[in-house]
Amino acid sequence: MSGKIPREFIDDLLVRVDIVDLIDSHVPLKKTGANYVARCPFHTEKSPSFSVNRNKQFFHCFGCGVSGNAISFLMNYSHLDFVEAVEDLAAFIGVDVPRESVEYSGQQKSADLRSLYKVMEQVAVFYVEQLRTNSEGRQAAEYLKHRGVSTSVARDYMLGYAPKKWQVLIDQFGEQALLDAGLLGKSDTGDTYARFRGRVIFPIRDKRGRTIGFGGRVLDDSLPKYLNSPETPLFHKGREVYGLYELLQKQPKPQRILIVEGYMDVVALAEFGFYSAVATLGTATSQAHIDLLFRFASELVFCFDGDNAGQKAADRAMEQAFSSLRDGRQVRVMLLPQSHDPDSLVREIGVDGFVKSIESSETLSDYFFRSVAKGLNLSEMEGRAQLVNTAKPFLDKLPDGVFKGMMYARLEEMSRVASINVSGGVKANLTSNQKMTRATGRPSSARVAMALLLQNPRLAGVVEQKEIDLSRLEFPGVELFKALLETIQDKKPANVAVLLELYRGAAEEKTIKALASLELLVPVEGVEAEFCGAVESLLVRAREAELDRLEAKAKNEGLNPQEKERWLSLLTIKRCSTK
Repeated sequence: MSGKIPREFIDDLLVRVDIVDLIDSHVPLKKTGANYVARCPFHTEKSPSFSVNRNKQFFHCFGCGVSGNAISFLMNYSHLDFVEAVEDLAAFIGVDVPRESVEYSGQQKSADLRSLYKVMEQVAVFYVEQLRTNSEGRQAAEYLKHRGVSTSVARDYMLGYAPKKWQVLIDQFGEQALLDAGLLGKSDTGDTYARFRGRVIFPIRDKRGRTIGFGGRVLDDSLPKYLNSPETPLFHKGREVYGLYELLQKQPKPQRILIVEGYMDVVALAEFGFYSAVATLGTATSQAHIDLLFRFASELVFCFDGDNAGQKAADRAMEQAFSSLRDGRQVRVMLLPQSHDPDSLVREIGVDGFVKSIESSETLSDYFFRSVAKGLNLSEMEGRAQLVNTAKPFLDKLPDGVFKGMMYARLEEMSRVASINVSGGVKANLTSNQKMTRATGRPSSARVAMALLLQNPRLAGVVEQKEIDLSRLEFPGVELFKALLETIQDKKPANVAVLLELYRGAAEEKTIKALASLELLVPVEGVEAEFCGAVESLLVRAREAELDRLEAKAKNEGLNPQEKERWLSLLTIKRCSTK
């Protein structure tokens, strides 16, 4: 953990690993032609649409659209972040992950992450012991018993107690380590104090089971009722949820995840055998929370109180969800009856009734349109116009796909507008190349050239050898084509997997993956000729467009000497090509 992973190591890792062997160790593959296929592990399907190509070192599902290299597969399949996936991939081929030596500043200098994890784990154990042995802790144990928390659930969630006399923490762990871990703070006068005193403690663990923070609840009515760890090198409450590790221990592949408001909601539901709940940590549901949870389940359910505050929380969560909703993902909104929280409701109607309430809760689409139409008179033009103006900015956030198209269709139906322009979406005007592709049923020359270059990085050398003048090219996407060529010439990626990795997180990543998955059915021996033919076709088209512009200018304004020379040159090229 002492530095970044060198880029050279990541590239070498992607060269050394065989993606077919990697994926086959998780999902049995069957060879079909040049590819290996299986039923997709990322969505439910009856016939195989998941394809792995050994030459490209690339996988793609033609059903749900997920694709990428070996690192991407591990991130999606094993729910890992980038660093964890690199570490697992290195372990798969039996090598250690090196780290670059970097200088840390500020907080990072005093907080070696490994020592922080160790301190947090030891403090968590200390709090558990205090719950069992401390006289104050017995009061906390009685509180938990009164709330219906059993010994086994308390053990599963590693519940503890922070004593009022906190100096023992310093004696045992040292002041600086506790400050770095966020367990101690300093007042304006410079005095040290413990953040958690006289509270039931809820350890917050990441998906790998490491303690990264704590939540604490008072045993009486004093305020604040709940207290969380501050931001530390380990803990960022806007990106973490409570109960995810415990959920995954019980259900490695959950069908759905329920998002509730508090620690005790999660624990109380677990007491009834419902382990599918997590809680945000004293903050509104963020897009980072939603993206994290969608890595583990395809359906999320926002469960909030039915009062005004709960509805506002649901509205905020709904807004954050729009950018993360792609085909195959679903969000529901479950507003609880008045005076109920998840704990009281599950006790009243039982876990079966609680699950039925989840299954009958509103879909995001129904909740959204009911929410934005509230208070509007849709029998009047003004009300329908306000509906469109309110709803459209949210719908524009949706990723392109069937769901986005259906949401716009619903808006058109409610507003009685025949066609609403989709900003950057499925109804936007097609480019000339897209029209050509759709009309002919085959990719345009531009897509063929870019896809072949991406799938065969060696073709960059052909451009140099034949001295192809790319400055004359004119087509939608030409800047990406030139940038791709420049990247290949500069970085010299050994294969497609390495090239894809260079675009991870970039604005062009989605387009690059689409080009990598494009099936061109060109035999290996014909790749170079097909590429040169596609580029030449683009150059011819560009020359024709330039010639048309010069001839139009010659008629209207006249040409300067340089333009006239270029016009004559283009005419000569055209005449020679038609002979």
